[in-house]
Amino acid sequence: MDDIRIIKVKQSVFANNNSRAEEVRKKLKEKHVYLVNVMSSPGSGKTTFLVSLINRLKKDLRIGVMEADIDATVDAETISSETGVRSVQIHTSGECHLDAKMVDDSLEGFGIDDLDLVFLENIGNLVCPAEFDTGATSSFELLSIPEGDDKPLKYPLMFTVANVVIFTKMDAISVFDFDLKKAEERILKLNPNARFFPVSAKTGEGIDKIAQYLLDEVKKYQAK
Repeated sequence: MDDIRIIKVKQSVFANNNSRAEEVRKKLKEKHVYLVNVMSSPGSGKTTFLVSLINRLKKDLRIGVMEADIDATVDAETISSETGVRSVQIHTSGECHLDAKMVDDSLEGFGIDDLDLVFLENIGNLVCPAEFDTGATSSFELLSIPEGDDKPLKYPLMFTVANVVIFTKMDAISVFDFDLKKAEERILKLNPNARFFPVSAKTGEGIDKIAQYLLDEVKKYQAK
């Protein structure tokens, strides 16, 4: 009996969140704002990657960044100082993920009327963020080379919900036992439509390709 109650509560939570996420998507579409939910484990290089990517894109797109953490403001400060784009820090009060209501409220407070593209850097976690639809237009999952190519086996949902998988820290691939082809094959079994971009923010490898891909996606989205 207790198990049945827990399942019903969880289903209700997800149903409410999914409904709110659709509202977020509708608002974004009306304003022609493309929202990217950036997810990964801690230390995968999300902020460093975003700095490199934003500096490639900011001449073509009006960009904003919302940084989510349990505490601290270091990531928002880094984005602001190293790219010059507008950023805000979201504190989750201990929550290990962002949900659609948090994102909706944050977008309202941030103000997006003058933006084309917003990056949402989610909490570093491969479990909870994958379970909650944020209302984002697209979801990026960053998998760093030091983490190993078996992460899709251990955290399948994350790689199922991500539209784009970015292999970060490619400059370190000669040091670690990471099979890029094997990682891609494992992900494609979960998500046949996943797109892959190997990058290194340190050397610049692959940053232009993901920048062009995202620029094209934003333009197509805004033209519809």
